This record gives sequence, structure tokens and C-alpha cells, in this order.
Amino acid sequence: MALRLFRDTSGPSIAPGGSIVAIGAFDGLHRGHQSLLDTVHERAVAKHVSAAAISFEPLPRAFFSPQPLPRLSTVREKLQGMEAARLDAVLMLRFNQKLTAMPAEDFITHVLVGRMNAREVWVGADFRFGHGRRGDFAMLERMGAQLGFTAHALPPVEIEGVRVSSSRVRALLAEGCFAEVLPLLGRPFVIEGHVEHGNKLGRTLGYPTANIHLRKRVSPIQGIFSVRIGVGEGPCSWPGVASLGVRPTVNSVAEPLLEAHLFDFSGDLYGRRVAVEFVTKLRDEQKFADLDTLTAQMKLDETHARQALGMNPILVDA
Repeated sequence: MALRLFRDTSGPSIAPGGSIVAIGAFDGLHRGHQSLLDTVHERAVAKHVSAAAISFEPLPRAFFSPQPLPRLSTVREKLQGMEAARLDAVLMLRFNQKLTAMPAEDFITHVLVGRMNAREVWVGADFRFGHGRRGDFAMLERMGAQLGFTAHALPPVEIEGVRVSSSRVRALLAEGCFAEVLPLLGRPFVIEGHVEHGNKLGRTLGYPTANIHLRKRVSPIQGIFSVRIGVGEGPCSWPGVASLGVRPTVNSVAEPLLEAHLFDFSGDLYGRRVAVEFVTKLRDEQKFADLDTLTAQMKLDETHARQALGMNPILVDA
């Protein structure tokens, strides 16, 4: 059965037969999130009820932050991960002024009980909710005993003594530590999107690129990277080099653009969905004096990317 998606706090019950519910922002669906969703699925199967989650868009931290918050996953990727976790339904609430003004008690009675028909509610140990963040685990336990559900706090998942969190993953990605991120996410860090037409400058410089516009998404990484690219549903196996930034030398984009050059590739990717897996960071983005200097650096980037990916390097004139 396909994952069912709902957006509103009001309406008929999403799970008339009852549900086991996880609550969280779930950005990146890291190993901690995966453990929580696995538990919900197992409990739902045991209880013969629906496995469900409540999440929020935009992310609560992004809503309150004065600065744009880097995202580990898009809404589409988050929902794909929840479907892969075998959830039956997701209530993706619009995080806005109306929701922040809702008292914690009303969230429990209207959303958890009225909308979700919760039998069990699973959260992280430090979960807070409701107006002024008054709601906490103790409130869930107390009101759950009155309203017919039990509350459960899943202990933090730790790897080598360090707690797995979205903030930790963002910080490591910003430093280009992709190998360290792998065990926290349980998979490589990937950005996906449809290839769009650009100004084709890379083609004239000998480096045609597949361009992915991030639009409103704020990336946790910027710079030049060795990458592996997957096309369509295929694995990320094609080696390449990628730039993610605002192209300061040509100054032609106001928003970050992901440009991936596939080594030894010939073909048309326009309109295709591609996935870019980041392997190593080669350098920060920088502005060059002219296109000749930029092209010389791009050749060096290709050499370094091939080496990082275990390929035979190309020869570059000194």
C-alpha cells in the first residue's frame, strides 16, 4: 500500500483502527530517525494498527531561525524515506504562526487523539511541542494515561560515543567530512534533481555539465567535489566532478547551482532525474581573474577528482 499523506490538523481520523505514531522533523532521516521509524513499524505490526508519523514543513528550526537553515533532504526525499520505512501514513503539518499558537494540550487532544487515534506515541527524549514549547514528554505521559495512549521516549542513537543528530550531520557536511557522515546517515550524502538547461558555458570550456537548480533549498555544502552520479533509478556509479555554489567567476546565478561533469560521458541528460553522491571535497569555490585561469583550475580539479575516485589521472601541463 502506498504511503498516504495528510497536511491538516483538523479532519476525520487518519487511522480509524488506531495508530502507532512517531513525531519529529526528520530532516535527513539519519540513523536516529531510522531507529525511531523502525520501532514504530514493529509496534504497529504487533498491535495490528497503522504505522504513522507526524512531521513539519518548513522545519521548526528553520521557521524560527533568522538565517536560512541548510536542509539535508527535500520534502520529496523525506517522504520517500518514510515510505521505505514502511509507514502507512504521514501527517505533514504546515509549520506556521497558527500551529505555533496551538496550546500543547490542544495538539494532544486534536492531533494525536482526534486526527491520529494514537495508541502509542514515540518521540526523542528532548522533544518539545505546543505554544511556548510547553509540551514535553511528561505531559504526553500524563494526558496519554487519561486519553488512552502511552508515551515512549527512544534513547538517542550514538555512534562511537557521539549522538546522531541532524545538526551533527550538517556540521560535518559543512567541513566536507563525507566519510564521517556515512555511518550517521547510514548511506552517502546525495542531492537529487532534474537536469535543466543552463548557459552552456561549461560546454565551451570543455566541461559540459548537468545542471540542477536548488531554488529555495539551502545546501549544507558549497565548493568543488569529486562525485558519483546516478541517472534515473540507476545507482550512483558514474564518476565525475561537481561544483555547488554561485559561480563567482561568471557571476551568472543568484541562487546556488549544482553543476556535475560526468567523466568520459556522451549523451543527453536534459529533463532526466539524476542523483549526485558527494565523495570528497576538493576545494572551496573561488573567483578567478579570467576564463583561461578558470579552465586551467578545472583541469586540475578533474585530475584531483579522478585520483580521489581511484581512477587514472589525466596529465595536466605544469
